[in-house]
Amino acid sequence: MRKTFKKVAAAGLCLAMVAGLAACTGTGSSSSASGASSATSSAADSSASGETGTRTIKIGTWYDIYYDSTHADIYADPSVSDEELAQKHFDALKAVEEKYNVKLEYVNLTYEGIQESINTSILAGKPDCDIYLCAPAFGIPAAVNGYCANLEEVLPADADVLTDQNILSTIDIGIEGKHLMTVVAGEAITVGSYVLAFNKQMLDDAGLEDPNKLYENDEWTWDKFKDYLKALTKDTDGDGVTDVYGFGTRYDNLLTGLLFSNGTTIASTNKENVSSKEVGEVLDFIYNMYNVDKTARPWNADDWNDNQNSYLNQEVACWVTAAWISDQNKDYDLGFDIIWAPWPIGPSGDKETNATKNGLDANVYMIPTGVKDPELVYNVFSDYLDWYGDDYDLRDEVGEWWHDRAITEDNFQVMYECGLKSTLDLWNSIGVDYQIPSLLDGTMTAAQFQETNKQLVQSALDAMYN
Repeated sequence: MRKTFKKVAAAGLCLAMVAGLAACTGTGSSSSASGASSATSSAADSSASGETGTRTIKIGTWYDIYYDSTHADIYADPSVSDEELAQKHFDALKAVEEKYNVKLEYVNLTYEGIQESINTSILAGKPDCDIYLCAPAFGIPAAVNGYCANLEEVLPADADVLTDQNILSTIDIGIEGKHLMTVVAGEAITVGSYVLAFNKQMLDDAGLEDPNKLYENDEWTWDKFKDYLKALTKDTDGDGVTDVYGFGTRYDNLLTGLLFSNGTTIASTNKENVSSKEVGEVLDFIYNMYNVDKTARPWNADDWNDNQNSYLNQEVACWVTAAWISDQNKDYDLGFDIIWAPWPIGPSGDKETNATKNGLDANVYMIPTGVKDPELVYNVFSDYLDWYGDDYDLRDEVGEWWHDRAITEDNFQVMYECGLKSTLDLWNSIGVDYQIPSLLDGTMTAAQFQETNKQLVQSALDAMYN
């Protein structure tokens, strides 16, 4: 039976699915793209159209979303599967149109186009759209540079987003005021959750306990993880060459997971943290995996996906996974069972306070400065998102797609719990080339990595925040 999860207070980083995910889930949420050309008229001047004075509220996106006022019925979404749920979204749209005498239109500007629109039209004082959906990597700089309306200044103090945050929540980006919003919903929790995955048969063959049991007993630590990787690394045919490595995956997901499990980040404020002791511990752990213990599969610099998918052919016993990775390989005949597990706790980490998900993997909404009547824009959008009324059980229900991709309900629970504690680390989104493969192949030590990158990170943060 599918589980339904209640709201976790202020858990909310973000429901705005990665491109194509709405099509995979078939939930029928939100609206569609009409092409970048439809955003040519300024949202600041789009107060009326036709004799009725109906205002069109334009939401700039970088992928197609359903539903908006250009759609006649729920079947405008070609992948709709849950007709009852889709109808609730569509009915909410019609109720907003009538209540505020508005039309709602999603405009697909493309990923590059939405950045260009933010940087040009808002700067010119005539934003193309009334709301923008953006990745934090360019939403945060927009807020820092004054391109986003401060919600505390343009909304009444009792607005839901500033108080109860039942529909939209704000995120702290290290500056005064509230500028960026995320959608509160059950699927917002599972989006962007990356967990460890284990080949269950390999665990059993090595006589190793399910890591989830260790985690429950506060025994799932980096030291224990290191022991597991050693036990799972094997020369199966006795020729002196390792055939199965304890671990193998993309280095970006590995680095982020270990940073959070050690209670730290590299670039979550306007000050670099790559030079800290805690980050040094993470880098040392990775260096030792690849170069000392040799429990990590050697990095394949020629094929990024080969590193991510090496588990398919049982070349590794442990890897990093997410729902979208599982979905990519759902038709592959694995021949083994998979256990998902939380990240182990590092020497400077704390089970209760560690972040377990990077909110950077989700998207944020912003109301640009210069928009006419931003309070109306917020009210329209907030009411449109409030398709569930006060039924928070319905709001927080997670679709079947997520349960199916997790394979088992235990795995789903791990992913869900991982998604409850988010933070933002911009380390991989500020344009710094860290040369991480040099850490993996041993040509750069952890200390050298820190020394090489600390000023690069600080300069990138200075450019963003100043």
